[in-house]
This record gives sequence, C-alpha cells and structure tokens, in this order.
Amino acid sequence: MSEPDNTVTSAPVAGEAPATGEKVTFSKVLKQFGPKVVLKDLDLNIKPGERVTLIGPSGSGKTTILRLLMGLERVDGGTIRVDGEYFSHMERHGKLVPASERAMRTSRRRIGMVFQQYNLFPNMTVLKNITEAPIHALGKPKDQAVARAHELLEMVGLADTADKRPRQLSGGMQQRVAIARALAMEPEVLLLDEVTAALDPELVGGVLGVLRDIASTTDITMLIVTHEMRFAGEISDRVLMFDEGRIIEDAPPGKLFSEPDHERTRKFLSAVLERA
Repeated sequence: MSEPDNTVTSAPVAGEAPATGEKVTFSKVLKQFGPKVVLKDLDLNIKPGERVTLIGPSGSGKTTILRLLMGLERVDGGTIRVDGEYFSHMERHGKLVPASERAMRTSRRRIGMVFQQYNLFPNMTVLKNITEAPIHALGKPKDQAVARAHELLEMVGLADTADKRPRQLSGGMQQRVAIARALAMEPEVLLLDEVTAALDPELVGGVLGVLRDIASTTDITMLIVTHEMRFAGEISDRVLMFDEGRIIEDAPPGKLFSEPDHERTRKFLSAVLERA
C-alpha cells in the first residue's frame, strides 16, 4: 500500500482558518496503521470549556484521537485545528503541509495529557516531576514553578509528598501526581486516557474525585476516554459512542446512557455495566 499524501491543497492556508469558535476541530481526519484504518473521515468539534467523553470498544479509535491531538501520531488525511489555528499542518508556499516537529512542539504546549500509566520519572522527587517541564519547556522561574507545584499538590490531596519518590507512592497517588504535572503546564485542553485503568478498584475513587474537582473549578476543555460510565455521566457535557473509527452517537450523558438511539450503543453499555 502506498503512503497517503496528507498535503492539503483545497483547504485555506494556515493563517486564513475560519473563526469557528471551537476549541478543537477535527475535519475529515483519516488515520491508519498499515492497512488498518482506525479513523475514517472523522469530523469532531469541541467547544471551549466543554467536557467530552469518548466511549466504545477497544480498537474503535478513541485513544488514537487523543494521541493525534497530543502530536504523538500524525494524521494521514484531513486536518486538526485548535482555536481555529491549524495544529496538524502548517503553511508552505500557499499550501497546507504536515506541521514540522518544531511547530508541533509549540502548538502542543496548550495541551496536557494524562495516560493510563503514570509515566513519572522514577529518579526524580514528586516536586521535580511537576516542575521540570514548566521550568525547561515554558521557561518559568524556578520559584514560581515550585510555588505552583505545591498548590497543585495541595489540590490533589498530596501536599506532604513533595520530597518523595514515585516508588514510595501508591498507584492512585502516582496518578494524582501525574494529573498535577499535567496541570502545571497550564493546558487549555486536558486529555485523559483511561486514567483509572491501571489502578486497584479501591484507588479509583480518589483519582476520579480530583478530576471532578478540576471540572467544577476550572474552565479547562477536557477530552476523556474512560470505561467509568458513572464518572462520565457526572462530568460530561457530551458523550460520543465510537465504533470502527466513526462516531455513531453523540448526545448528553442523560440521553445516551438512558435512551441510546443506536443498537450498537445499547449492546456496548450493557456489556460494560455487566462487568462493573
């Protein structure tokens, strides 16, 4: 199979993107891994401050959306914009071409991501895990970064852990540190990828409680992948059901969880709730 050509010739150039009022816009996004198509002509708009949860079976494309928006994967077709500006592409000679690594690094400073695995640096203290990127990537003065780190640790209920190493913390505590680390970068968009999947059941509640607090006290746009349906119902403005790389249902949680329109959604929810 030949490599896809993701140079965009029919779209406006980067500086002329229309003002959509959306925080995140996926337009006809295609993503494939070898012959397997993971996302098919995906159109997705997320408003500033909106909390959107993606649900669906494994392999349906949910995490791929987060990885594309974080710049960890590249689109094979279509475009991604953040605040109306192209994220996946850049202008060159009047055409849109895939964004350079440098452009991607600059753009993704507005976006934070918390992964299933905590990905903390084991040789660093909790405090240094949180302050490293703000100091070196954002250029924040060390005293400001440290003060903000202590505020965030207080917020996630870990004020007394600043000098500890990750190995001294439980999984739930490490995940809360990972959330604090993401927030230290002052993201406009926070991506959450199954952040409780690796935790023992008794640790899940503490992490979800922190995320509820963030949702209720900040205006951060949140894009969430989770199998915690109760949490999704509490925190989300919209829930999107994915299947085979497409959105098959998009509704407020009260509607989607109680009266889904699509039979595939009903079957998926039934299976997930049986396992809960």
